[in-house]
Amino acid sequence: MKNSEQSETLPDIDSLWDYQNPTESEVRFKELLSRASANSEYYLQLLTQIARAQGLQGKYSVAHKTLDGVLERLTERDVVARTRYLLERGRVLNSSGRPNDGRTCFVQAWEIASSARLDFYAVDAAHMIAIVENVENRIAWNYRALEMASASKDPRIRRWIGGLYNNLGWTYFDRQNYQKALELFQKALAVRDEQQDLREIRIAKWCVAKTMRYLNQVADALDLQLALLSEWEQTGAKSGYVYEEIGECMLTLGRQDKSKKFFALAYKELSRDLWLAEHEGGRLERLRELG
Repeated sequence: MKNSEQSETLPDIDSLWDYQNPTESEVRFKELLSRASANSEYYLQLLTQIARAQGLQGKYSVAHKTLDGVLERLTERDVVARTRYLLERGRVLNSSGRPNDGRTCFVQAWEIASSARLDFYAVDAAHMIAIVENVENRIAWNYRALEMASASKDPRIRRWIGGLYNNLGWTYFDRQNYQKALELFQKALAVRDEQQDLREIRIAKWCVAKTMRYLNQVADALDLQLALLSEWEQTGAKSGYVYEEIGECMLTLGRQDKSKKFFALAYKELSRDLWLAEHEGGRLERLRELG
């Protein structure tokens, strides 16, 4: 009974996440470790999320060490913890430049979660397989995850739907099928509206507007981005991505002088993003030059 009683006093692990601030999330998870020590599977799940937070901070070797500790303690009974271990090992591998090794972990997580009817984690695994797959398989895996999430009555599982539409939208966008991408981004926006997640709503609106620019609906795209800018300003926050798109729309519409202000603002915000600096240096340099 000790584990059962202990679990009743422990919070839902996922409710502690702030994906925009993995450093603080890691601190919250670590503060729980001593309380969770009597509940083996909860404790191991908690460690997997500490590893995920470490990976999101770019601390890949530390994350792998944390996951090694999980692996040493896993038993056959720890099905959820094993699934989460595989998901987080795969995420760290993928983020550190080893997507093929990550895929192996994601496939194993998918097989375990599917067999155990752990649909939430099965959807997570399928969406991660899609991320590391080639384009055709990416579409198939995303639709597999979307079908599972859409068929579920569990609100937690259904929350995947908006993100899956978004991922599919970007897959078609990358294939330059902008009309199909727009359709999927609009579906993602409708789902986000239903969920009333303001941050995700703003992201979905941005995706719709960006795709409209690529479909030569530039004036309408600019109106949407300016409305988004107003929303961000009302929160006291800034979005370098919105600044960038406003600049691109104005440049396309021949308003080069006005675009410079927004390119400069975009560069100021986005140049602080370490991932962009590492992976999209050319994009940042273009913003700098245009600003």
